[in-house]
Amino acid sequence: MKIVSRNEELLRDALSRIPQSSSRTSLSSSNKLIRFEDISAAAFKIQCGVQKTPCMYSRLSKQYGMDIYLKKEFLQYTGSVKERGVLYLLTSLPQDQQRKGVIVASDSNFSMAVAYHASELRIPVFVIMSTSTSPARVKMCREYGAMVISYGTTAKDSQTHARRLAQENGYLYLEEEDSAVYLSGLGTVGLEVYEQVPKLDAVIFPAGGHCGLLAGSAAALKHLNPHVSVIGVESESFPVLQQSLKAGHPIEDQACSNHHFYGDVSGLCFGSNSLQLSGKLVDKVVAVREEDILISMLRLLEYERATVDAEGAIGLAALVAGKLPELKGKRVAVVICSGNLELHLLQQCIARALSLDCRVCRFSLVLSDCPGDISKLLEILAREEARVLDIQQERTFVTSELFTVEVTCTVETRDKIHTAQMRNVLLERYPTASWTER
Repeated sequence: MKIVSRNEELLRDALSRIPQSSSRTSLSSSNKLIRFEDISAAAFKIQCGVQKTPCMYSRLSKQYGMDIYLKKEFLQYTGSVKERGVLYLLTSLPQDQQRKGVIVASDSNFSMAVAYHASELRIPVFVIMSTSTSPARVKMCREYGAMVISYGTTAKDSQTHARRLAQENGYLYLEEEDSAVYLSGLGTVGLEVYEQVPKLDAVIFPAGGHCGLLAGSAAALKHLNPHVSVIGVESESFPVLQQSLKAGHPIEDQACSNHHFYGDVSGLCFGSNSLQLSGKLVDKVVAVREEDILISMLRLLEYERATVDAEGAIGLAALVAGKLPELKGKRVAVVICSGNLELHLLQQCIARALSLDCRVCRFSLVLSDCPGDISKLLEILAREEARVLDIQQERTFVTSELFTVEVTCTVETRDKIHTAQMRNVLLERYPTASWTER
């Protein structure tokens, strides 16, 4: 299939001003034109190694006033879309390098994908992780088939050690970057979405610093139909892509977070190729709050039975936050790219999201310390169909009258309206009741 001249010029113009980088020690970022044929070739080559994930109509459609289709890339074997780019990258290596092996230095989705697919291809693979990496991550990486080495207390220590081992033993040091091969592999998502959803109006992708998925898929979608809107979503706390596009080059001093909740959402902008492609082919980039991401995670768990991380939920968060009103009544695909939420974070995220969604609330009030007063309070809550999650009584450090008890209740409600109704009833009966604000 020959790419049409208009879109070929668009892609070529997007890459024509990319400066050569000398900072990479692994695979140099290629200045090569990313053609539609490259993405098609990647799709053919990796079709037996990755899942063709479903892109299904969502029950959330009615709630947000548009036809929402969720591309469930978190169903890949390692729980991440990164498998597509990694597999194509590994299969494109020279056989001599495949025999020598590869090495990575992080606990990211990229490293997990390298560990799994290199093992499947019988390529020796080594993963260097800092001693602060969670035991669950280390165990998972070993189960994928990699030789895991714990070294150093920071990611920088691990990377330095990995580069030294690569130089001494002939391994290829891999880090996530925007080479044409890697972007072509990620761009296969755009091909599948276009095939799976007829009459598509828009596709929403996670953005942030690691915007390879957005850039590669935009190249595929804009070739197939220039009228399909391609939208990127990133965190308000780390607007890496927006700032880089505004500056015209990758921002290297952008503040980022090492907290595992954010994952690649808060990463630095890692390449000029992705940045230039995004600037030319992406129609819009919006930023959402952390609160919107948490509620998006809750919606996906409740409506789709999908447990995803921040990177996976951030695309839907733009719809939850009402950032894209122009999509009302249209057919929209949202890429849910990652589902690697650590277990210790899951409970915290869901509890916080329920509070933000006004479905778990806490109030305190002072009652006389007489038999039956607390039971009367519980009767009111039962009548209002509120579920009591926790109740505490404080008699010693009460600052009000003697022989009173301060009661603090945590209750669960159906929604914001139900919470407001219960609050009005309680204030009518207990005017001094105080509510814990989020």
